[in-house]
Amino acid sequence: MQKLFVFLVILIGFSFRVTAQSEKVFTTDKVSDKYAYVDVTKIYERVAAKGYKSIDLFQKLGNSFYSEDKLEKAATWYGELFAMTSDLEPVYYYRYAESLRFICQNEKADAIIEKLKRKSKVTTKKKV
Repeated sequence: MQKLFVFLVILIGFSFRVTAQSEKVFTTDKVSDKYAYVDVTKIYERVAAKGYKSIDLFQKLGNSFYSEDKLEKAATWYGELFAMTSDLEPVYYYRYAESLRFICQNEKADAIIEKLKRKSKVTTKKKV
């Protein structure tokens, strides 16, 4: 009798799992039909075209184009970013230099890398 009871409990447990999984798929199908993909990069570009300038906006634009391998546009927005401030994380220096190299502005890219080297030396001295 106990074996039959254990068997029924296990069977009921597996049946709940199977139905729960199929309903989750059904729910996500409904959600994907409702919502569409929003291209945030285009929105940021429109905001920047209207004259709004901020460090955060230029970081997001540069990062977005960099991750999409559109390095010409990434160099443009990183250039705007570096025109506003040079107090940035090292990754922005590297990405800006790489974007500049892509558009054959090697001298400017070398200057950015030199700034990064000087900045890393200063931060290392401050930590010690």
